[in-house]
Amino acid sequence: MERVFVERAPAAAAVLVAVVLRHEPTVLLTQRTDHLTDHPSQISFPGGRTEPGDADAAATALREAHEEIGLEAFEVEVLGALPTYTTGTGFIVTPVVGLVQPGVRLRAAPFEVAEVFEVPLAWLMNPANHQRHAVEMAGARREFISIPWQGADAQGRPRRYFIWGATAAMLRNLYRFLAA
Repeated sequence: MERVFVERAPAAAAVLVAVVLRHEPTVLLTQRTDHLTDHPSQISFPGGRTEPGDADAAATALREAHEEIGLEAFEVEVLGALPTYTTGTGFIVTPVVGLVQPGVRLRAAPFEVAEVFEVPLAWLMNPANHQRHAVEMAGARREFISIPWQGADAQGRPRRYFIWGATAAMLRNLYRFLAA
């Protein structure tokens, strides 16, 4: 049973799990800006809340990816969706998986996205890189997965990325799906 940490009505959302078809495929991720209300500074997939005009989860994920990182819908070959993931903050998220050719021009929306980067798919799908954590919060034990990755920032400087929470959980679900 998923614990709810925020008292509000559940909200539908979708994210784009964009696999970039490099020689060694990568997954496109963002780091959210630190002033956002929901999930500030966290590593995430491009995505967000469903709007009334969105035809389905894929439409939400593609619209949000365009708004956040400038990825055009025609640049994504949608493969399908993974099972929904319900967050403790009240979002029911549909991860939409799509393929992207290398070389697309991305433009981070500065209000929402601090950085856009890629992580090798093989690294993310290796269970040896998946770490389990447990913390006590408000008297309750909370468990989560992380997938730390040592990469380089936009200037080429070494940087450690801490992928955790819903993003890491959805990546773990992708791993389980691919391993089946």
